[in-house]
Amino acid sequence: MQKNRSYLSPGDYPRIYLYRRVVQAKLFIDAQYDQKIDLRDIADEAYFSKFHFTRLFKTIYNKTPHQYLISVRIERSKLLLAEGMPVSAACSTVGFESAASFSGLFKRITGIAPAEYSRQQVARKAEIKKTPLKYIPNCFAENKGRTKKSNIR
Repeated sequence: MQKNRSYLSPGDYPRIYLYRRVVQAKLFIDAQYDQKIDLRDIADEAYFSKFHFTRLFKTIYNKTPHQYLISVRIERSKLLLAEGMPVSAACSTVGFESAASFSGLFKRITGIAPAEYSRQQVARKAEIKKTPLKYIPNCFAENKGRTKKSNIR
């Protein structure tokens, strides 16, 4: 005997519909990364249970929503640190509550501490300002008629 179902299973929806809902939630993360958001907020944006949403998100992006949120925050913090923003300010600006957890995650993901990353990026920008031609890619220089034998330094 077959039970009457009053709900639709995931197989009843077209794939593109499910995909659009997951993408909508990803865009929500991209826009709200600096706010205090959790899995329930993100799953609600896609109108899924958090368990089903996590499965779908991981299938599409090869990361859980939390892993994706962390990666977005770390990438945004790299931009801020490269501009010379202090670590504590960058940490709070991108939505981390604890500087210690931010520093640990940053180092685990990038392989370098945030303060050292900032120093390296600021020094690199200063070097580019000092000798900009040194940082022109060879393929670009060759396309514009510059070769290794040219006298431009």
